[in-house]
Parts: sequence; C-alpha cells; structure tokens
Amino acid sequence: MENYTMEGRTYRYYGQEAPLYPFGYGLSYTTFQYRDLVLSPPALPVCANLSVSVVLENTGQRDGEEVVQLYLRWEQSSVPVPRWQLVAFRRVAVPAGWETKLSFQVVAEQRAVWAQDWRLEPGTFTLFAGGQQPGQQMRVPSEVLSAQFTVTGAARPLRGC
Repeated sequence: MENYTMEGRTYRYYGQEAPLYPFGYGLSYTTFQYRDLVLSPPALPVCANLSVSVVLENTGQRDGEEVVQLYLRWEQSSVPVPRWQLVAFRRVAVPAGWETKLSFQVVAEQRAVWAQDWRLEPGTFTLFAGGQQPGQQMRVPSEVLSAQFTVTGAARPLRGC
C-alpha cells in the first residue's frame, strides 16, 4: 500500500456521502430537545480550551437515555481535515419531563491538524451538539444545535502550548 490518505476510506472523509449507520444511530422510546448551547469564550487564544454547555430536556412520556454528542468542524484549514470530528460524548439518563444541563471541555489538542507535525491553527470553527451527527437523516426527529467560535493568534506546534 502506497497511499495512506484516509480520503474515501472512512466516513469522516467521504464528502457528501452519508454512512449507512453513523455514530449514535438508533431509536428511542422518548423524545429529547436540546437548547441553550453556550460556548465560552466565543473567541479564544490558539492554545486555550473551550467550555461548552447545553441543556437537554426529555419531552416524552417515558424515562430515557440519550447519547449527547459534540462534533467540531474546521471552517478553513491549511491541510485536509474531516468534515467534522467527534470531540466528546456522554450517555445521560433523563426522567420524563425533566431537563439537565451538561458541561463539556473541548481541549486545544482536539483542534490540532497534522501538517508534518501536530499544530494548532487560528480560524473559525463550528461546534455541533445533539443526539446525532450533523446532517444525519433519521426516522425519529432529533435536533443538532450549532454555534461558531474563533481561535486567534498565530499557528504554532501543539507541543509549543
């Protein structure tokens, strides 16, 4: 094998073609609603971590569990990157009619790109939070919230942070 690129070999690099069974695929006996996605800070230095919070409400008639997923998308990168990358997930049990606020940390290393070395780049990023991948078609409705944040400063090697 001479070509080690992942393009066309894994769903992360397929472009517009959706995987048959994406991460988080499945059915539930209840429904969930996401709201109040907050990214803090909305503009951060290149080596800083991002704090994320989101509210999950069980709007159905039964108790249920949801796998809350966070995906990151680079809006512009100097090298090829996945269309989005899973950066955090958590299985949460929520009784019927209740809500819970979840907090996550997206560390700088999760924004690193490979360009002969792991490096952090400034730019605009989109973070998605929901019970499925962004753009996933499902029989049961599920929503995915999104918010953008900006990374400022000069590009630098990851080990320089």
